[in-house]
Amino acid sequence: MTRILTSLDEIAPQYDAAFVDLWGCVHNGLEAYPAAVDALRVFRAGGGKVVLVTNSPRPWRAVADQIAGLGVPEDCYDSIATSGDSARAAMLRGAVGRKVWHIGEEHDNPFFAPMEIVDDAVEITRVPLDQAEGIVCTGPFDPYADPAELRPQFLMARERGLKLLCANPDVIVDRGEAREWCAGALAALYTEMGGESLYFGKPHPPIYDLARQRLAAIGGRPDDRILCIGDGIATDVQGALGEGLDVIFITGGLAAAETRTGPSPEGQPEPDLVEAYLLEHVMDATYAIGYLR
Repeated sequence: MTRILTSLDEIAPQYDAAFVDLWGCVHNGLEAYPAAVDALRVFRAGGGKVVLVTNSPRPWRAVADQIAGLGVPEDCYDSIATSGDSARAAMLRGAVGRKVWHIGEEHDNPFFAPMEIVDDAVEITRVPLDQAEGIVCTGPFDPYADPAELRPQFLMARERGLKLLCANPDVIVDRGEAREWCAGALAALYTEMGGESLYFGKPHPPIYDLARQRLAAIGGRPDDRILCIGDGIATDVQGALGEGLDVIFITGGLAAAETRTGPSPEGQPEPDLVEAYLLEHVMDATYAIGYLR
């Protein structure tokens, strides 16, 4: 039975570190959640370390700049691990070839910058699809367009045997009240069509390996008690279960309607609906709370 919490404080002393999702937990794509920021500050003040673990396709420095602009201050976290960095390392080692067709928006261009942790990087060139050796998907060209619009291009790519590197396994996010498609939706479509998609963010192991590296760099230990926090049932919750880690399921994010979670910041889910939602997705969560606080 999932335990419904009223605050992170209730269980904080049981953990040395937290792997915390960003979008839907600490901010909504437009502004930070003050209660979440305060909760992370208190966790750190009690000796806990906070690694923000996000499926953003951007490098961690770009994410730090982005969330600062949303009102997430540096004093509420210790480090950042991004799906983008995990995927970038693989790309720069040649996972999908040297000539790649890039699916994404202009603001995703930093994805192609060099990485200090990759010594043997290959030279990556962005080319049209008909010249590509592989695909790099940081997100849709238009986050509001139906992913199926790319079926013709994906059919060509599949016939040529191209692999698709997915920089963000998230399928959807809510930017304020607007729902947007993410790279994960395109990767899922490509896989459904018979293509091969490579994933590096939550719930897949590479991003948790990177998060542990980030934790070690700030003084964490291999035997640290780690708590995961997130609102994505197929990313945050599934990823935590795969890693054998405890998890707080934030119900006021993507599952707010299904769990009838009241308005933030004090809203809580209906416990029976939390259990029904987890059962529907064949998942389990150690804890649940409406919003991080």
